[in-house]
Amino acid sequence: MTLLAERAAPETGRAAPPPRRRRSLARRFEPYGYVAPTVILVGLLLIVPISVVIWYSLFDNAVTNANPEFVGIDNYAQLLADGGFYKALLNTLVFTVTSVAAHLVLGLGFALLLNSQLLGRVSLAIYRAIYVLPWLFTVAIIAVLWRLILSPNGIVNYVLSLFGGGQIEWLADPSLALGAVTFINIWAGYPFFMVSLLAGLQGVPAELYEAARVDGAGVWRRFVSVTLPQVRPVVVSMTLLDLIWTSQQFALIWMTTGGGPVDATELLSTFTYKLAFTRYEFGLASASAVIVLALSMILAVFYVRHQRREEK
Repeated sequence: MTLLAERAAPETGRAAPPPRRRRSLARRFEPYGYVAPTVILVGLLLIVPISVVIWYSLFDNAVTNANPEFVGIDNYAQLLADGGFYKALLNTLVFTVTSVAAHLVLGLGFALLLNSQLLGRVSLAIYRAIYVLPWLFTVAIIAVLWRLILSPNGIVNYVLSLFGGGQIEWLADPSLALGAVTFINIWAGYPFFMVSLLAGLQGVPAELYEAARVDGAGVWRRFVSVTLPQVRPVVVSMTLLDLIWTSQQFALIWMTTGGGPVDATELLSTFTYKLAFTRYEFGLASASAVIVLALSMILAVFYVRHQRREEK
């Protein structure tokens, strides 16, 4: 028995890896264990749905047909030949660029006011509450509120009637509807910029402004030479994020105009929604969603590159 045990011992030793090697392997794979739950969650909630949508975009009568027909890129070709798609794309471009530009101007202007020494504590608290008020409302409340304000019998038309104006169909006139919903989105979204830029302004060292005053720089010169360079990273990041968010705006448009009248306020988001749940053309809707995703990814790439540049 002793002889057999001595012979088996080396074999058993060769079969099991040394403790140091096991620790080395465990240490090597330990980081993957930490990120595994996140990778699985991202795969289930992001990669799988995106893959399914891309797959549907290659079939005709997807979802509604048990045996959909593979059509390749025909859905994309049909979509790119649709004038309604380009109308929605143009509306999305106008709506997004105008909203983001106004968010930046208003947000920076109000942030500069709230960061200045011109207001006392009480006045500052009141103005902060007023300026951030749109951010406290849900999209549904904002939509209902502005539909009432801009209705033919609303407060806006009442004020205009005092100066001889008539009843204007702000949300029902094809020539005015896009401008009206853009204004509503500007009102609802500028606090996002204002709060972020205010935090950036409060992080600018007071010594820089003092040095600029000593050099004889005026208000405008201090703004150009000190304020803008210091808040530029915040401005660029917020602008890119707002471009992505605003280009995908759906709830506000749907609850105010539904993309109408006709297609005056049709955005890519509402256009895609109608393809899927009004016309039940899920193949075309999936193709439209893939195109929207590709456009959003372009903005996301710029955002990630900017963030990496700032980290260096």
